Amino acid sequence: MSGSEAAAGGISLWRDRRFRRFWAGQSVSQFGDRITELALPLIAVSALSATANQVAWLTALIWTPNLLAILLGAWVDQRPRKRRLMILADLVRAAVLLSVPVAYLLGAVTLGQLYAVALLTGAAGVLFNTAYPPFFVRLVPRPSYVDANSKLSATRSASYVAGPAIGGALIQVLTAPVTLVVDALTFLVSAVLVGRVRVDEPPAVPGGAAGPSLWRRAGEGLSFVVRHPVLRATLGCAATVNFFSFVAGSGLIVLFANRNLGLSAGVIGVAFGVGATGSLLGAVIAPRISRRFGVGRSIVVGAVLFPAPTAIAAAADGPLWLRAGALAAAQFFSGFGVMLFDVNLNSLQAAVIPDDMRSRVAGAYSTVNYGARPVGAVTGGLLATLVGLRPTLLVAALGGALSVFWLLPSPVPRIRSLASSDTTDAADDGGAAGSEGVPASADPTTA
Repeated sequence: MSGSEAAAGGISLWRDRRFRRFWAGQSVSQFGDRITELALPLIAVSALSATANQVAWLTALIWTPNLLAILLGAWVDQRPRKRRLMILADLVRAAVLLSVPVAYLLGAVTLGQLYAVALLTGAAGVLFNTAYPPFFVRLVPRPSYVDANSKLSATRSASYVAGPAIGGALIQVLTAPVTLVVDALTFLVSAVLVGRVRVDEPPAVPGGAAGPSLWRRAGEGLSFVVRHPVLRATLGCAATVNFFSFVAGSGLIVLFANRNLGLSAGVIGVAFGVGATGSLLGAVIAPRISRRFGVGRSIVVGAVLFPAPTAIAAAADGPLWLRAGALAAAQFFSGFGVMLFDVNLNSLQAAVIPDDMRSRVAGAYSTVNYGARPVGAVTGGLLATLVGLRPTLLVAALGGALSVFWLLPSPVPRIRSLASSDTTDAADDGGAAGSEGVPASADPTTA
């Protein structure tokens, strides 16, 4: 059954074979990512005696390619077959990850190799993400955008609940370097399944080599975001949330929980596991909430509910059960908020970006949005050094919640659904992009 048939008949996406294949590939890949997130730093620490600063650089290098996403998005828009680029990105990540266990078995693994692996897998991830938006709108019918993003986000959330435990067990049995083979295989599975998903590929941007330069096309993508009232507001909100979420950062929260709250590693792990169920719940019920209260209002609530609960952990005190409970509650409500924010915002973006701009806009969006993350992480480290962990977490909670002020004066709160009339009216009311922002027929780049 095709996606259009599913939409016309109001049938669940689970009965759409193409979507099931894509969802399965992404689900397997997400669980593999959780393994690598544990294994890569463990290799650096255990096999190479890396310092905390060297491990931090390993994380930073994964995000660094996003600074060039604006140029990569402009390049991807010229390519006629986005699906092939997604397959290529998966194959590159698989090959790069496989180099680590091979080098380990030969006794030749180095910190420089791990840095290269982080950089190349990050770059391949950016390629996949900039090619993804045009593919997504050809795979999923417009009325099912929220439902599709809910299903994809639910699996991602489930990977955060069970993935670390699975990864830890595999590392214990196989060792960290060998465990990377598992993640490499998940990318191969994703490549095979994406390769079996047939969609009508959107045409490449006309002009080719004789057309506008790469820099000009990249500038057009950024200019479109800045002029569009919905995209401008949501990018400002998402980048602000990302900045302050990385000011807190998982590392600082773990450090605070251990040093200030006096929680053991086991208790912290349980609290994070319980908290991760909030993401899963949020992803599952986000479509129901958006139908009840509207897509725009759901984004507004998520923008506050994502960062604000950090204050619960920062203010924790009292007996052990209360301190651990506060940490778990903060993680639970934050996870619920980020899914409410992401599922609806990704769907809204898919509805208002024209086909010939999708990759360019995704690239511009990622450059600003994800570029805020390393800046936030550095700021968080400086703040924690100067004023302490508890005030830093409170600043992150307050600053992140204030991101909602990007949305309140914009058309976003008035958007109830993804119907063309709703999104067109919102853009017209904003007075910037008008109906140009809506495709004639009806991207995970947020938090």
